[in-house]
Amino acid sequence: MPADHDLPDPHLQAAPAPAPPPGAQAACRIDSARLLGTRGEVYIVHRQQLYRLRETAQGKLILTK
Repeated sequence: MPADHDLPDPHLQAAPAPAPPPGAQAACRIDSARLLGTRGEVYIVHRQQLYRLRETAQGKLILTK
């Protein structure tokens, strides 16, 4: 679990997403801090498999099965 000082500053804004190619739909976009919550991790069920997405102390994301 990352320490509070390792979590991203919720007041910083992410760079705008690049525009999708003409005729393509934009993908859903969610802020990682909102997705991971205060624990810095979330469990995701995909095709009946459980995955863990977490933030490292260096601020990177790791997805494990």
